[in-house]
Amino acid sequence: MVEVGSVQESKPAGAQISVETKQLVNAIFARFMAIYGHKFKSTFESEDEIRIAKREWALSVAAYSESELVQAVTYCKENFAWAPSISEFLDVLRKFTSELGVPAVRSAYKEACMHADHPLEHEWSHPIVYWSGRAVGWFELRNLTEDETFKLFEYQYQLNVRRVRQGESLEVPNPVALEQKSELTQATTMLSFAKEHQLDESIACKLLYYMTLPAKSRSRARQFRQAQQQAAELGVELPTDS
Repeated sequence: MVEVGSVQESKPAGAQISVETKQLVNAIFARFMAIYGHKFKSTFESEDEIRIAKREWALSVAAYSESELVQAVTYCKENFAWAPSISEFLDVLRKFTSELGVPAVRSAYKEACMHADHPLEHEWSHPIVYWSGRAVGWFELRNLTEDETFKLFEYQYQLNVRRVRQGESLEVPNPVALEQKSELTQATTMLSFAKEHQLDESIACKLLYYMTLPAKSRSRARQFRQAQQQAAELGVELPTDS
């Protein structure tokens, strides 16, 4: 019996596929099986065909986020009598972004990370990318891992897409010394804190990460509480967060 619920582990030739992308493609195939039943299952004659198909799907949709893929599958369920081909599915994904001229969220994230050093000097593919990167924090995009920043970027990206769809105009601001000064001040504070308490700079930056989040926001308060617990374990006191 042909199963369509999971990607078979094999040694890929050429491009590498992340575990997350494999899981997302597994979920897509499982949903198509639930939606289209025998019409979807009958398109594959063997396990090898499924494995090859899933690899092609994974290579094709790797730039898209889980939320974008879920949205596309839902669109297919409501509009397609048969499960879409890869090209049809990509057309659906592009439909959601082409309306606004914005890149896929993973491409936007990579752009934000690559130009986080000088965000006001880069010609952004879309203002949404700039504002999403700014909301996460240029310092964070430069210094923290993808695991620590991508989900937050994706959340901000979706918020900004919704704002534009509702008619709000977003523009990349002209270079402002104040923004650069703010980032420099935060970095200086973190380095001074590390020196004062004889901490590794990376540890100090993670402890004071809350300082880069919007003032009086729930995310900042939550991050501050977590940092307090970590600081107590290290025997240091954090700067008061007002």
